[in-house]
Amino acid sequence: MGKAKYLVQRVLNMNYKAMLDKIGSIHKKTGRSRLAIFRDMKDCAVKYGAGYMDYDLFEMYNLTPEQRDTYLTRGRNNEIVAKYNDKSHMDDLGDKIRFNARFQRFLHREWAPVTGDNREEVLAFLERHPVFMAKPSAGSCGWGIEKLKVEDYPSVDALYDHLLERAPLLELEQVIVQHPAVAAIYPGAINTVRMVTIRGKSGKVYLVTAMFRIGNGKFVDNFNSGGMVAPMDPETGTVIDRALDKQKNLYVNHPATGARIKGFAFPDWEKARALVSEAAQVIPEVGYVGWDVCFTPDGPCLVEGNQFPGHDIYQLPVHTPDKIGIMPRFRAIEEEESKKQA
Repeated sequence: MGKAKYLVQRVLNMNYKAMLDKIGSIHKKTGRSRLAIFRDMKDCAVKYGAGYMDYDLFEMYNLTPEQRDTYLTRGRNNEIVAKYNDKSHMDDLGDKIRFNARFQRFLHREWAPVTGDNREEVLAFLERHPVFMAKPSAGSCGWGIEKLKVEDYPSVDALYDHLLERAPLLELEQVIVQHPAVAAIYPGAINTVRMVTIRGKSGKVYLVTAMFRIGNGKFVDNFNSGGMVAPMDPETGTVIDRALDKQKNLYVNHPATGARIKGFAFPDWEKARALVSEAAQVIPEVGYVGWDVCFTPDGPCLVEGNQFPGHDIYQLPVHTPDKIGIMPRFRAIEEEESKKQA
């Protein structure tokens, strides 16, 4: 989507009340006039593709023009998605059933779709896995995911009927056993690493960034569903800062376990890098992906792939004290790819 078209759509679909609320909040923080803030927001939208949510989230009111230009905004992220991801192949990642079928060798766990006409397959899965995950075939942020137990239902037939209510938009998965070192940080959820890759036109796969996603009180680790995020060094697999939740609370140690988060080094990191590099070649038409990787005693495995990798959690202000976003990493990839094509 072109920048002009994107801006027009944003103007037409904007929640103006929410924007005015953000302007009022920033006014209280900075003392600047609401009109000046609105004008600055407009300039950031035109120059950097930043909506009012980005303007507030990345605290652009505290950034110089040069610093602002280093941020991956929503508009810029959409442009990267449009450049690398063919729309006709997006559902191969967005639909979990199709994803599991295409990426079976990277999952390292059993799964079964609930289609409405595969009763015996589902019942056999339930017999092998009396505790399991039920996931919508489409969705994000951990919404709609259930951790279910066969013993909680009057009969396996009653459980099957419950599952059938969501067919054919549901798939079941074996519960992953995570690596004990990762479980020690928080055992109540599968704590994944979001590894963002770009597959260039040359075929080379670049690891752009990595973020540790940690559960906190729920069985999912998603930032937008109560979890926390902490930035990592993508080269070494080491957590380089504290964890942050949606309420902007910072954690040196996990509040539930006391385990230290900053400085944690992931086991089998080179295997994880190799895993996503290989996975990125499966559907070359979708070249910009955010992979959610779990670490198990037997090595890393894929949880899912996101054809819209997002942009917000990778450059939160508390994690960017130098006020530099991750856009330079994308530009470096573009430069390297241009040299390969020359």
